[in-house]
Amino acid sequence: MAQFTDFNLKLLVVERLMYHDGTLAPAFHLGAHLVEQGLVEDDGDPAYTYTEENGLAHQVVPAARDYFTALEISPELLATVEELLFEGGLRVYFHCSPIWDGEDDLYDVRSLDDLPLLPNLKRIRGAEFWPRELQKTLRERGIATGR
Repeated sequence: MAQFTDFNLKLLVVERLMYHDGTLAPAFHLGAHLVEQGLVEDDGDPAYTYTEENGLAHQVVPAARDYFTALEISPELLATVEELLFEGGLRVYFHCSPIWDGEDDLYDVRSLDDLPLLPNLKRIRGAEFWPRELQKTLRERGIATGR
């Protein structure tokens, strides 16, 4: 199975495959996961409650990080990814950080070393706001940015 070195790039791929395409299943739901792990009661919004009670606002909840880090994605499934979206309102971000306002660099992609895992990637919408060196790497690989 493919191993990602940049957690945030992996999350963009997970967003596409799990929450957009529905091909990476089952979809992860942080609240349900926390309840299953016995970390919080199933009342109200367990993900928000757990995050708030444990001082994890504006951070990736460790249970979510562990889940997505360990999540295996087959090369065949990765080959289906042609477009990614980078924006603050992604569902995967909500399931990692229920109390996050998108006003910091928590989910900024820092490395594109994992691009070979995505052989058919043609566009990353939102990457036009990434640092110049990352945009240059995308251009050199023929990957478009922008809407």
